[in-house]
Amino acid sequence: MSAKRIGILTGGGDVPGLNSVIKSVVYRGSEMGCEVIGIRRGWEGLTHVDLREPASRTRYLLPLSRENTRTIDRTGGTYLHSSRTNPSKMKKLPPVLEGQSFPQKESTKEGVTSVVFDVTKAVLANIATLNLDYLISIGGDDTLKTAYYLHLLGVPVVHVPKTIDNDYFGIPWTFGYFTAIEAARQAVKVYNQEAQTTDAWWILELMGRKTGWYTLGAGISGEAVRMIGPEEVGPQVDINKLAGGILDLILQREKIGKHYGVVLVSEGLVDKLPPEQRPQEVDTHGNVKFSEAFFGHKLAKLIGELYAEEKKKAGEKTTKLQIKSETVGYTTRCVEPSAFDILLGSQLGMGAFKLVRECNFGSMVSVGDNMELRSVPFDDLIDPVTFRTRLRYVPINGDFFKMAKALEFRRQFDV
Repeated sequence: MSAKRIGILTGGGDVPGLNSVIKSVVYRGSEMGCEVIGIRRGWEGLTHVDLREPASRTRYLLPLSRENTRTIDRTGGTYLHSSRTNPSKMKKLPPVLEGQSFPQKESTKEGVTSVVFDVTKAVLANIATLNLDYLISIGGDDTLKTAYYLHLLGVPVVHVPKTIDNDYFGIPWTFGYFTAIEAARQAVKVYNQEAQTTDAWWILELMGRKTGWYTLGAGISGEAVRMIGPEEVGPQVDINKLAGGILDLILQREKIGKHYGVVLVSEGLVDKLPPEQRPQEVDTHGNVKFSEAFFGHKLAKLIGELYAEEKKKAGEKTTKLQIKSETVGYTTRCVEPSAFDILLGSQLGMGAFKLVRECNFGSMVSVGDNMELRSVPFDDLIDPVTFRTRLRYVPINGDFFKMAKALEFRRQFDV
């Protein structure tokens, strides 16, 4: 492999271990005489950069070396910054592209029609102008979709899987997951202590767009009395039924003198609400903005109301339940990575460079037993017609799920 120029970027949310991937690529690349250019702020770096302006180049491009990446793996976040820019669906053209012609299509939401632009040709032009021989993208399914699109257009691209949700198909564990659930575990422990001290209940809403890996991991390690992920509720969530089930749990614990507890629910449950109950606002990739649903708050309020009704029926004087809600999780994406996640991120960085060196483009790097490197073709990860990515759900008949359920509160045993 002769000396080449490699572009590398990080897209989407922060994940502990991102900097380990970056450092590893730079270190391996330097051994082979390759130049590595950091593209800052994800795909925004290739859509917004004005290569004629020094200030714009400084904002969006960063030459990477062993010197400026030597210690970055010890910190959380991403050294290259990130964004959720989708080049194929931009609501507004960046200043550098104003006045240029790009493919357009209409997007209708809540009766309002807007126009989005596909500026992929600007991305291709910038890759060519920067003389990038190869591109390494690090990100989740949205970043993967853009990488796949560029691959179809002939860009030599390799992808590194990154998601805090641990739901990437093609890899057994994603870097950052164990670091983040450790941080969540510490938070759950605090809420557990507060609940026990004040005889109160907490409904904690945790990350997990489609799957329950994060919620179950935090619940198992943090000793939640109930943990609920999207996989176990069926195709649609009935919030009244869900609240009724948690009320039964509360009443069971009261019978043995335990007037407190912490219940974890995954934010992904919002995606299974009936259409009229789901938030209408979406991001540039079409993902529902779960924070707009206030799901945990509504669930806690409903449980409190059901509790009052139940107590009134029983003729009891005390009818008010101390129940509160909070969202936990997003800040855990930025904490310092654990040793395991540094190792995994570093190995995936090595693997990304290995795929580049082997000209194994249109592939995602993965690991198997003993962190042995392997590759997964894009075609195994994403549908070429719909561009929908495959996810790795928690198997509800699998041992991981069975462990989680076995460690929840059980009336007949927890006395």
